Amino acid sequence: MLEASPTPSRPFGGRWRVVVPVALRWGLPLLWVLWVPLAWWVEPRESTEAQLDRDLATGQVVAFQRASGWADGGAYWGSRPRPQYATNGGMLAWTVPNGQIRYTFGAPPASDSYLAEPDASAGTWPSWRDTQLAAISATGPADSGPGPRIGNAAALLAGALTVLWLGRLIGGAPPLVGTRWFWFWVGFLPFGVGVLAWTYRELWRPPPVPVPDRGSGWRGFGWLILAAVGISLVVSVARIVFGTTVVPG
Repeated sequence: MLEASPTPSRPFGGRWRVVVPVALRWGLPLLWVLWVPLAWWVEPRESTEAQLDRDLATGQVVAFQRASGWADGGAYWGSRPRPQYATNGGMLAWTVPNGQIRYTFGAPPASDSYLAEPDASAGTWPSWRDTQLAAISATGPADSGPGPRIGNAAALLAGALTVLWLGRLIGGAPPLVGTRWFWFWVGFLPFGVGVLAWTYRELWRPPPVPVPDRGSGWRGFGWLILAAVGISLVVSVARIVFGTTVVPG
C-alpha cells in the first residue's frame, strides 16, 4: 500500500494574497495623485478672441485648429477631449508653448486665405488674424511640444489605474460593500472618483464581514447617474467662482 505524500504548502501564493491588496491600497491613490496635475494641465481652457489676438501678437500660438466641438472617449473618465476638426467650424482651438490648449466659440468661419493666396480681383484680403494663423498653419502641427507628452503621460497613468482596478475587481476576492456590478458602474464616475471610492471602502475601510444588503448593479447605475450630475454641478460652480484658468474644461 502506497502512502500518498502530503501536498506541499504554498507560502508564496498566500503571500501574494496579502501583498496585492496592500500594494493596491497605496498604489491606486498614488497613480491618481500623479494623474491629477497632468490631466489638469492639458485640459482645454475656454478663452476669448481678444486673448487669441494677444497670443498671436506675442508669438505664443504654436498650433491651431478650427473645430465644431470636442470629441472625447465617451464614458471613460481618463480620456482627453480633442477638437473635432471642421473647416468652417465655430470653435477655434490653439496651443501655447507650455502645452496648454485654449479655445473660443463664435469665431467667424475661416476664409480662403488659409488654403490659397487672396484673390485681388475680388477685392477681398485676409485679416491680420487670418494671415497670422495661415503662417502658423504652414509650419505644420507642433506634435513635439510638451502638450502631447504630458497628455500621453496622463493617459498612461489613467490606463494603468483602470487596468489594476478592473483586474482586482474581476479577478480578486468578492467585494464586501457592493457587488462587482455595483462597483463596475460606480467606476465610471468622472475624474476617477469611483475608483477612489472603491479603494477606500474595499481596501482602506472594509467591513469585517460582507454587508447583508450589498449594493447591486442597478443601485450602482443609479449612483453613477446621481453622483455624475452632482460632480458636474460642483465643477460648473467652481468654474464660475474661480475661473477657467483654475478649473478648466
